[in-house]
Amino acid sequence: MEKLFVVKIGGALIDDEELLNKFLEQFSEINEKKILVHGGGKLATTLADKLGIEQKLINGRRITDKDTLDIVSMVYAGSINKNIVAKLQAKNCNAIGFSGADGNMIQAKKRVHPEIDFGFVGDIDKQSINEKLLSQLIDLDLVPVFSAITHDKKGNLLNTNADTIASVIAQSLSDVYDVELLFCFDKEGVLENIEDPGSVIKKVSEEEFSLLKEAGKLHKGILPKLENALGAVKNNVSKVFLIKETQLKNHIENHHGGTEICL
Repeated sequence: MEKLFVVKIGGALIDDEELLNKFLEQFSEINEKKILVHGGGKLATTLADKLGIEQKLINGRRITDKDTLDIVSMVYAGSINKNIVAKLQAKNCNAIGFSGADGNMIQAKKRVHPEIDFGFVGDIDKQSINEKLLSQLIDLDLVPVFSAITHDKKGNLLNTNADTIASVIAQSLSDVYDVELLFCFDKEGVLENIEDPGSVIKKVSEEEFSLLKEAGKLHKGILPKLENALGAVKNNVSKVFLIKETQLKNHIENHHGGTEICL
């Protein structure tokens, strides 16, 4: 099967224009087929503060009321997405930007929780992805760039976790391509000791993940990445890594560094 890289980047990288440009240079040089998924950065929170719209978080997850949805839709699917697409075009990478509503690419279900009203937050699974259309675009040598906005096909946009979007896209395409999923962030990989950059754990299995979680060694930011990484491995994604964002090219050329997620 043909190789496909699904690469996810987070807010810290998006907030640093110099680092983002360097990363996108490396991403544009990937010769194989590829997809980029991005998070939101601080811009949505900054804009909400300027407009006097209070932001509520529960366990690190944003409560998305109607006003917040308007902001994240404008920022994630608008400003950030199109900025990344324009930067990739400047590097001769023929990128095309999407929210989940475009082409019915990602159809989500509004989250229902017995105790918490998350507002306009969407949950997705493998069946949420328009795999046929996405495959056709990739085969045209286009490079899809996905924001963290989906839809419910009832006229509502939904805020959806970008780590989950990357994982589920990788799962949905794993029957068609040899998919490698890369979570790129500001650490060298999964760390045994968050204060020690050299304490990278080379491989994390589901059992190891449970032990690290029980020992309280995983900070909140890494948990959704690992949960989604394990979900991908369980659903036939051939390789899954957590790597430092500056090491993308080195990883693809040498498969060195970072943390591999395995069963």
